Amino acid sequence: MSTIDHNHRRSFLGKMAGALGLSILVNQQGLQAAGSAAAPDDWTAKITGKHKMVFDVPKPHGIFAFAWPKVFLITNQATGTPENEINSVVVLRHDGIPYAMEDRLWEKYKFGEFFGVSDHRTGSPALRNPMWKTNEGEFKVPGLGPVPIGIEELQSSGVIFCVCDAALTVNAHTIAAKMNLDGDMVKKDFLSGVLPGFNLVPSGLWALGRAQEKGCGYCFAG
Repeated sequence: MSTIDHNHRRSFLGKMAGALGLSILVNQQGLQAAGSAAAPDDWTAKITGKHKMVFDVPKPHGIFAFAWPKVFLITNQATGTPENEINSVVVLRHDGIPYAMEDRLWEKYKFGEFFGVSDHRTGSPALRNPMWKTNEGEFKVPGLGPVPIGIEELQSSGVIFCVCDAALTVNAHTIAAKMNLDGDMVKKDFLSGVLPGFNLVPSGLWALGRAQEKGCGYCFAG
């Protein structure tokens, strides 16, 4: 291993260790301030279905992170399992985290450019969360017609969404450095714009492990 490679690796690991420590501290302080007794894995109590799958989303990959949970739902329903006996968990981590945040943040921090997400309506770098507040019939599948795969639509079918707090921390500080902003303030802004119903987890890998411990199969969706 070259000296450059060694230094880069050491720098990356140092930043990640710091981010993880900060994430844990922020979560503990936030829970204490809110007077909440909630545990970070309370959401796993909802994983009680007959058929269970966790979808791993480490980077944007078109609509697949949202289409595949829907396919899992409709094909299980088509083969005799009611919706309330099916569990889909979507874990947004690494570069998949912008999908967990509201339109305001996409425009303010140019998420489309930074994370490489195009708006399917315009083909340009997205200035909004393209999977949030979608229109009826917006997504169509050849042979199937309109398929509801927006975040709100999936949540209404019981899909559980998690977002990695460590990745929020690292990306907040990276974007802050590019924009000459304070990293802690950008992270605070990120947290204020996490979408309703999302579960903030210490790390995406942590959430993937918890979901599989509850019997979920694993699907790479990013």
